[in-house]
Amino acid sequence: MSANEQTNTSTTDGEQPLPTINAGNQLFTDLDANVSATEIESLCMRCHKNGMTKLLLTRIPHFKSIIVMAFECPHCGWKNNEVQSGEAVQEKGHRYECRCTTKADLNRQIVRNSTASVSIPEFDFTAPPATTSSLTTVEGILARFIDDLGMDQEQRKEQIPEVYQAIENLLENLRAALALPEEESASGHAFTLVLDDPTGNSYVESLCLPNIDPKLAVHNYRRTRDQEIQLGLINPDAEEPTQEEEQQAAARAPRMNLREEAEASKGVIRAVKEASESNEVLSFPANCSSCNAPCDTRMQMVDIPHFKDVIIMSTTCDHCGYKSNEVKCGGAISDKGKRIILILEDKDDLSRDILKSETSGLSIPEIQLDLIPGTLGGRFTTVEGLLRQVHDELDRRAPFLEGDSAVNERREKFKNFLGRLEDAADGKIFPLTLILDDPVANSYIQNIYAPDPDPNMKEEEYERSFDENEDLGLNDINVDNYEAPDSSMEQ
Repeated sequence: MSANEQTNTSTTDGEQPLPTINAGNQLFTDLDANVSATEIESLCMRCHKNGMTKLLLTRIPHFKSIIVMAFECPHCGWKNNEVQSGEAVQEKGHRYECRCTTKADLNRQIVRNSTASVSIPEFDFTAPPATTSSLTTVEGILARFIDDLGMDQEQRKEQIPEVYQAIENLLENLRAALALPEEESASGHAFTLVLDDPTGNSYVESLCLPNIDPKLAVHNYRRTRDQEIQLGLINPDAEEPTQEEEQQAAARAPRMNLREEAEASKGVIRAVKEASESNEVLSFPANCSSCNAPCDTRMQMVDIPHFKDVIIMSTTCDHCGYKSNEVKCGGAISDKGKRIILILEDKDDLSRDILKSETSGLSIPEIQLDLIPGTLGGRFTTVEGLLRQVHDELDRRAPFLEGDSAVNERREKFKNFLGRLEDAADGKIFPLTLILDDPVANSYIQNIYAPDPDPNMKEEEYERSFDENEDLGLNDINVDNYEAPDSSMEQ
């Protein structure tokens, strides 16, 4: 709620208490004609009499969940409207780096959250977070910068000439950036737009969906302490513990040595295996990631022949109907990565079991499908089932391809791609080449000729690159003397 009004939370005679929301109800619903706003009596900060605040918690394209607020005071006539993001702060911050070289790049749509900063390294320019969130384009952001920087330039010219000249040079670069050519050219004023949002709730449109956009890079990072304070996630008055204090606290805490930790992990795996052998499904409480209502997550270990044991987890929310399932692979990380290439020749191949781990990428060159590692998470299904899950996920979650702001050309292109993907799942397109590329070798495709070699399937092992090891956290891992108990820990 804005600073211009304050919700009156008292429940004295003549006043109504604030409405309550049951844990099982969805806070944010899809925007349609049946959605009604919640009215709350609030204090007007101008005349200090009671006005009315209307709250609408809804979902709209691109912004996901938002809070629309409108305040009106019938006594002094003061009105105020505001939109705030209703999305939870993501686990990590996101930084988008978009290389703009043509006019098409200027038309990329951008959701800029109020916590996101924008910078252009080539111009040595950085804009701090804005006061409000916005849905715009690269061209719109540059035009806004030009308008804001151009204000009061005449006064600066007379009072601070050096500042005036520095801003004029920047304005000249920004205006030149708006004049990018239709086709890529070495003489153009290409630049890189960096959108950095520590909450992870900003987006930059990809022009190559469903394939990887070569001009757009997305980086996830852990927030700094200062960013956590700015987002209100930690107490700014709390002193940051020094490294020595952290070490002393860790030394006082009860700890297990490495052997005890390994035995504890084996105990958990043993319990899961025993439950699986008796066909028992383990269940533990959780919260729905869609509506945050309480729900149950079920887990069972499954032995895949000629491969390894995997843990299948499934979550179903009875309140909003959200469903999800994921597969986790156990065991050690392989020394090498594995690439599995399968030639699909008939409908029987679509019935093969397939395990796609959360670290595996998926590609089918014939239909131009290329999914980066991490897409869909872990899945244990059939080839047909995996293709349908990819279709449904892309159809439901692809940003900037729905609504009035969608570009018809890209929308039709994406629609044609989804049609080819559906035809592939229906067995109407053969042959197809399915490629699973897993740097930790935790993916699997059923060999229907086992134990003999499969003539349509080829497996290739390869050495992981430094960047792949870095993403997996393997470059800094230390397993020296892992089996030996640590005397310092035991003490």
